[in-house]
Amino acid sequence: MPAARILIISNGPLCRNPRVVKEASALGSAGHDVTVLTVRNHAPSEKHDLELLRGAPYRRETVDMLPGFGTPRPIVFWRRLRLWAARQIPRVFKNHVGGALGPAAALLSHARRLPSDLVIVHNEAPHWVGTRLIKDGRRVCADIEDWHSEDLLPDDNARRPLGLIRRTEHTLLHHAIHTTTTSRALADALHARYGGRRPHVIGNAFPLQPDPRTGAPGEPPAFFWFSQTLGPGRGLELFLAAWKLTRQPSRLVLLGEVRGDYARRLLDRLPPERQSHVSFIPLVSPAELPSAIARHDIGLALEQSFIVNRDLTITNKIIQYLNAGLAVVASDTAGQREVLSHAPDAGIIVETHETARFSAALDALLADRTALQHRQRAARRLAEQTYSWEHESSRLTALVSRALSAPA
Repeated sequence: MPAARILIISNGPLCRNPRVVKEASALGSAGHDVTVLTVRNHAPSEKHDLELLRGAPYRRETVDMLPGFGTPRPIVFWRRLRLWAARQIPRVFKNHVGGALGPAAALLSHARRLPSDLVIVHNEAPHWVGTRLIKDGRRVCADIEDWHSEDLLPDDNARRPLGLIRRTEHTLLHHAIHTTTTSRALADALHARYGGRRPHVIGNAFPLQPDPRTGAPGEPPAFFWFSQTLGPGRGLELFLAAWKLTRQPSRLVLLGEVRGDYARRLLDRLPPERQSHVSFIPLVSPAELPSAIARHDIGLALEQSFIVNRDLTITNKIIQYLNAGLAVVASDTAGQREVLSHAPDAGIIVETHETARFSAALDALLADRTALQHRQRAARRLAEQTYSWEHESSRLTALVSRALSAPA
């Protein structure tokens, strides 16, 4: 595949966008000249981003929303003021202003200055940028990792410019050279809603880690859950309601940046004797995360099906558990059923709202250590055979090769 200038646009730190990092690495390693344009808006992430960039086969450019990183302070101040103003616009106008999605205007301005043969856009504000670049005559592809207009809790969605997001999604499905997403279920749903071109499925896979979980389960076995943010709406409350009824000994380890007093609120749901079996771990770098996962026994993928996007997508969690060799406890969502349909022995699917049955399923999983080890081995095999970046990266580069030859 001949080398080409590829511009990938995202909306936050690289360390919080693993799909962008994998894509940029695969295309850069294939010989393309890859630039990732992103937003620098979280100072603690800069250290992790610099680690990712060391020796990477791509370069990064940033739209700075923070002072102190080289962009003159008046420009940063103006960008922040514009973002604030866009979010104050009455709802009747908000659905027509790209700034309601974030620093979209600054991203668009910067993207227009960067020559490219192909642009790939990720996430809300870059998706809007992609629609404008299509009008400019650029070749644009879009990755729809999440269905943004069908994501989050109802209270959170009430404050979002859903009309603008839906028009953006419609435009990309009809006018981008191609779109990609994470599951067959989400691809089917997007196509049914908007028509246009059905998205291609590029799984949320990761490179196979060399240190998967091996040996017998711990004493007692450890349930593990992680996210960038530890907060409500993630299924943890439903898990605790079932877990506190289990009779088999076990531990619970939660990794992430705790929102407010949420850790205390979680512990208050448990009797005192169970609280000592819960551990909280702060965020780790992307390089450290796989080995951190592999130190545990059972991965919790507790996506909530009443949020349409969470029902349909396949998240990083379940795939990273498979990669690390953890047995999986998965809530009953279309995306997670899709994963475990390839290897039912890799985990169990539970109805999280049925507390007594959920608790009984956890006890059964904990009681038979031999069966638990079997599930762990099946999980790793599923990663090796189906859900690994080694499989997905070649499909991605082939898609990009076809897109580069398509008319703008």
